[in-house]
Amino acid sequence: MTAPESAEPAAPSRTSWYEAIAVYLQPRVLIVMFLGFSSGLPLALSGSTLLVWMREAGVDLGTIGLFALVGTPYTLKFIWAPLVDALHVPGLTRLLGRRRGWLVFAQFLLIAAIVLLAFADPARSPFFVAIGALLVAATSATQDIVVDAFRVESLPESEQAAGMAGYVAAYRIGMLISTAGALFLVSAFEGTGLARGTAWMWGYITMAALVLIGTATALFATEPEQSARAERATGGESAFHRVTQAAIGAFSEFLARKDAAAVLAFVVLYKFTDAFSGTMTAPFVIDLGFSRNDYAAIVKGVGLAATLLGGFAGGFVANRYSLVASLWIGGLLQAIANLSFSWLALVGVNQYALAVAITAENFTSAIGTVIFVAYLSALCKSPLHTATQYALLTALAAVGRTYLSSGAGYVAKATGWPLFFVICVLVAIPSLLLLAWLQRRNHFATLGRTG
Repeated sequence: MTAPESAEPAAPSRTSWYEAIAVYLQPRVLIVMFLGFSSGLPLALSGSTLLVWMREAGVDLGTIGLFALVGTPYTLKFIWAPLVDALHVPGLTRLLGRRRGWLVFAQFLLIAAIVLLAFADPARSPFFVAIGALLVAATSATQDIVVDAFRVESLPESEQAAGMAGYVAAYRIGMLISTAGALFLVSAFEGTGLARGTAWMWGYITMAALVLIGTATALFATEPEQSARAERATGGESAFHRVTQAAIGAFSEFLARKDAAAVLAFVVLYKFTDAFSGTMTAPFVIDLGFSRNDYAAIVKGVGLAATLLGGFAGGFVANRYSLVASLWIGGLLQAIANLSFSWLALVGVNQYALAVAITAENFTSAIGTVIFVAYLSALCKSPLHTATQYALLTALAAVGRTYLSSGAGYVAKATGWPLFFVICVLVAIPSLLLLAWLQRRNHFATLGRTG
């Protein structure tokens, strides 16, 4: 849509398929992949899996609906991210380093929170369950803060895209284990003769034990050199000064950049087309006449496979092309994929058409996600406040998903399904215009090539 900017670095050299695959076997990439599994595992334990447990225990729907609020720590994690950037964990920081010490500490807290939730009784004390779920979400969000900073600081530019692709794939697998895997596990425990409540307890304890995969990975990894240098540079400063500098520095350093407001708007809007349509995908499929089981089978089967393949495809694109070219590819693909749902609305109840639409949406969304996170990683320049900046950027990126998409149902009701998904394509235009403007302003030339 725009001519290439003259100041942009030369396009990266073409890589062979062998080289593109080999990068995923690099030790640093594999470490990030296993940490991605550890990050994806706890999300459903305070979300969808917990809600199934509560409903089986007879908790009323009104109370269950309120449990959406326990996900608040994931959107507010930037508030305590400066503590992760600046404070030491007694003993662990000295032994393992700043990032690895916090990783192990957060994972121990996460294990304790999941075990606490395991001993809760949804039927007798929903309030206690809420406290346990909130602790799981808070410790999980803290783990995410550290893992994101560790990934950005430990991977060289040539491995960032592969690391993010592996992270996304492993994150999805972790979510699958804590949803379908946890439900199958609880059923298996019940099959041995355990009471339902006891089966749920042991199911959650097993999930807590799986967090140790991330702990073992953190112990096996090495401290990122960027983090070690930052720690040496600030080692003599007081804790209060380090926290203040991490909080203020993360904001002031970013806002002082050229075109900061446009960059922040682009961060909010890039995945908006995906979020706007995704909000209404499930109601659309049910409204069209598909059964709940049809939708679940295709999303968990075909959809998961498409997401994993899309993640690795996104890594390949980001590794093969410049950052700005990759953002164009991801932005256009995730917008155009919405037309597959317009086509499905015209075709009607057809499982093959549903599989095609879900595959297109999941595949392109994963490509866009990997490329977008590569961009967010490139924006975080200083190891003194990587965790804070990245947490802030991901919180901004969630604005489109959480708030801007809230009116999607009213739009669908007013326009009908075929036209609604056409509108989902059109809402991508502001982000693409911002992308073109930032490209003309040489924004991406200052970031270099990531992945």
